[in-house]
Amino acid sequence: MSEIADLLARLRAGSMSLEEVATRFRDRQWPARGAAPSRDAHEAFAAEERDPEPLLEGSFEEVHAAYMRHELTKDQYAVLAKAAAEAGQGA
Repeated sequence: MSEIADLLARLRAGSMSLEEVATRFRDRQWPARGAAPSRDAHEAFAAEERDPEPLLEGSFEEVHAAYMRHELTKDQYAVLAKAAAEAGQGA
């Protein structure tokens, strides 16, 4: 199980709060597929949906896939997307 899958499982189980997971998302390095990261989260996520490649373990693709499986609420997804976007920006 990847770190992301573990964090999301802990969130669903209630052993970690949304803010705790968001803090971990802000503190980590997110792998990318090589394309320049988009500043627009919706654009990036739409591109991920079109990406035919398997999920990149440890990437935000895992979070997006969990949301698409209805394992995250829209509000949880929004908080985690913002936290991931803030990673490495000193936010």
